Amino acid sequence: QRIIRPTGGINKWLHFLPISLHKMVDQVLRHILSNTTFTTLFQGKLSAPYPVSNVQSLGLSSVLEADSRRIVTMVRDTFEKEGLAIVIACGRDTIPYASSVRCLAPDNVFVIQIQHPRYRLDRFDLVVTPRHDYYALTAKGQQGVPWLFRRWITPREPPGPNVVLTSGALHQADSAALRVAATNWHDELAPLPKPLVVVNIGGPTRNCNYGVDLAKQLVSSLHNVSETCGSVRISFSRRTPQKVGPLVAHILFYELCAVNFLEPFCWQVSDLILREFSTHPKFYIWGGEEPNPHLGHLAWADAFIITADSISMLSEACSTGKPVYVVGTEHCRWKFSDFHNTLQKRGAVRPFTGSEDVSLLSLLSSHFSSYSLSRPNRVLKLQFYHIVRNESVPFPLSGHTFLKSKLMACLHDPFLHCRCQTAGATLL
Repeated sequence: QRIIRPTGGINKWLHFLPISLHKMVDQVLRHILSNTTFTTLFQGKLSAPYPVSNVQSLGLSSVLEADSRRIVTMVRDTFEKEGLAIVIACGRDTIPYASSVRCLAPDNVFVIQIQHPRYRLDRFDLVVTPRHDYYALTAKGQQGVPWLFRRWITPREPPGPNVVLTSGALHQADSAALRVAATNWHDELAPLPKPLVVVNIGGPTRNCNYGVDLAKQLVSSLHNVSETCGSVRISFSRRTPQKVGPLVAHILFYELCAVNFLEPFCWQVSDLILREFSTHPKFYIWGGEEPNPHLGHLAWADAFIITADSISMLSEACSTGKPVYVVGTEHCRWKFSDFHNTLQKRGAVRPFTGSEDVSLLSLLSSHFSSYSLSRPNRVLKLQFYHIVRNESVPFPLSGHTFLKSKLMACLHDPFLHCRCQTAGATLL
C-alpha cells in the first residue's frame, strides 16, 4: 500500500508537516476554496488535485492508499492460516501508519521501518537505517551543533538491539534489477566505445552546497579524461540547477554569458555542461526524456563519476563493484561529510581529479569490487540473526520459519537492496 501526500499549489510549502496534519490542512483549504468567492479570488492557485497521471506512470494506480485499521483487519484474518505478517514501511510519511499497525496488532505483525523514524524505536520490531544517520551522536557531530540545540537533534540515543545499520542508502539496483536493465538497454549501450564512463550530476543541498565553481571544475576534469575514454554519458537529476531547457541552453546563454561579470548568475551547472559537451562526439547528455537510462547506466558503465550531494546515486554505484569517483566532497558537511569519509576509508570511492587514465580502469576493477558495498558482511548478518532469534519477539510457531526465510530473502546482503518505491513513501 502507498502513502499519498497532497501536492500542488500551497502544498509544496506544507511538506514539513506530519502527513496526518498535512492532510487535515489540505482538506480545510479545499473546503474554503470550494466557496465561489474564494475560488474566483485565488483562481485555484492555493490548491491542486493529486497527481494521478504520475502515479499511473509509475505503475501504482492499482495500489491502495494505506489505512492502518484495514491492514490490521487483514493480518488478523490471515494470521491462523499464514502466520505472522511482515509489514515493511519506508519513508517519513509511513511512520505513523507502521507504528499504529504494531500497536493495534502486536502479536500478528513484524514491523520493519526503513529509514530512521527519529523517535520511539521501540514501536518497531526492526529499524533499517544508514550508519551516517547516527553522526549527530559522534564527538565530531556534537561539536558541530550549538550546545543550546543539541537536545533537539535526532537521533538522541545510540542504536538499540532492533536497529540494523547499513553503509549507505537503500535502493532498488540489486543484481536482478541490473540483469534486466542490461538486457533492456543492450541495443543502445552495448555498441558504445569502451570504456564507458557515466557521469551523474545532482544538485546543491543544504549540507552539500556548490555552484558554478564545481561545474567549472567538473568540465575541466572531464575534458582531461575524455582523451582516454571511449564514451561518456551524462545524466542530470531533478535537483540539478538549470535556467532553461537542455535543447536551447547552450545556444541562448552563449551570447548572454559572454560578459564575464554575468557568468556566475546566468550559467548554472547543467548549462555549463551542455555548452561544453553537447556537440562533443564522445559525449551523450540525457535530457530527461523517458525512458530513464539510470539502471541501464548502472549495468553497462565501466566507471562512474558522481557529484557528492547524492548519497543515493553513490550508494547504487558503489554496490556494482565498479570504479566510482566523487567530485565535490570538499563542499559537504555534517553527515554527508561523514558518509564520504566512510566510503573513502573502505576504498569504495576515490576523489575525481581529472588526471585518471580511464583506459586502465580494468586494472582497478578488482580493487573496487573488493570493497563494494554489496559484499557479505558477517557483522551485519549476525546482528540480524540476533534480532530474529530474540525470544522477546512474539513469533508464533506457525510463522517462525516462514518469517525468517522471508526476512532473509529481503535482507539477502548487507546493503539491503530493498525495492522501495522512489516516487514516495510505501508501506507493504
